[in-house]
Amino acid sequence: MKHIFSVLIVTLLLASCGGNKKNTVEKVLETNNLEGIRTKRAELVAEQDVIHSKIKLLDNRIKTLDTTQNIPLITTFKAKEEVFNHVLELQGNVTTKNLLIITPEFNGILTNVYVKEGQRVSKGQVLAKIDDGGLSQQLAQFRIQSDLAKTTFERQKRLWDQKIGSEIQFLQAKSSYQSQQEAINQLQQQINKTTVRAPFSGTIDDVITEKGSVVGAGQTPLMQIVNLDDMYIETDVPESYVSNVIKGKSVNVEFPVLGKNIDTEIRQAGAVINPVNRTFRVEIGVPNKDKSIKPNLTARLKINDYTNEKAILVPQSIISENAEGEQYVYVVKDKKDNDEGKVSKVIIKTGKTQGDVIEVLEGVPDGAELILEGARSVKDGQTVKVINY
Repeated sequence: MKHIFSVLIVTLLLASCGGNKKNTVEKVLETNNLEGIRTKRAELVAEQDVIHSKIKLLDNRIKTLDTTQNIPLITTFKAKEEVFNHVLELQGNVTTKNLLIITPEFNGILTNVYVKEGQRVSKGQVLAKIDDGGLSQQLAQFRIQSDLAKTTFERQKRLWDQKIGSEIQFLQAKSSYQSQQEAINQLQQQINKTTVRAPFSGTIDDVITEKGSVVGAGQTPLMQIVNLDDMYIETDVPESYVSNVIKGKSVNVEFPVLGKNIDTEIRQAGAVINPVNRTFRVEIGVPNKDKSIKPNLTARLKINDYTNEKAILVPQSIISENAEGEQYVYVVKDKKDNDEGKVSKVIIKTGKTQGDVIEVLEGVPDGAELILEGARSVKDGQTVKVINY
């Protein structure tokens, strides 16, 4: 309002004497007399100072008479109970227990590779074959010897059953036959190791060693097999969350590379705290029906570690702290019909934060009107005017 009065006064003064001054100034300029021009300028500056002084007097009187301009204008919002789901944000990597580099159990030449990259295989399916180095021929000889030992044992058994012959002859025949059977079993186990089979159902992701290569038991990588059905995410959680981040807690998983979000839950929470970094490990199951999620993919996790069904949430920006370390907010009380009310400082106790809001545990009841804009400039007991848009 004071600015409106100032503009009107200046306008009237200029209108009343502007014409003469304009002509006078023009005439002085036409003379090109330096001393005359300086004199005229000094007269105008003096008139300007007089006008500013009069405007200041008017402003002071306006400030005295207009009481509304001393009331701060603020905006408010009403506190209301709502569900508050606090989340712990972490990062993890996708992995699977069904990801394996297959190595041979036998030394020899890789004679055959029966699969190719990208091929689906079943558990137990033959993937490759290694030359057995003559073990098959040895097995055939052992079988012949075993047949002879078996015939000898059966004859000695019939004689022994008829009380013919000595017991030692019967036992020697039995022992010889059993030794031959054991030798055959051991040799058969060695030969079985020359056949490479799929340890689980999955996809051959990479064929590493080609046919004709010499391979070493437990050393030479033959191929990589993966199963994308049973995927999960591993991450380390700080020990302070050990009582809240437990099996069954809901988790929102974001895969930035895929632009994909899924809702799942914790399927396993570690029972041991790592003494090095004071964390414990959790596993989060990942549904992967479309097979788009791959091992070692980075994931952003939001784990629901706390829920309050009747929480009061306020912006962190409106909270202040006194010299004693107490947190407080300002509320509006005794609000009148003209939207004027009194400021009241309220000491509060806060809980968890999420983004730019914080949970108020004590001090703010449901329905209280808190000051939003202007919260940092008002004082306790001050009269304010609410101008909510």
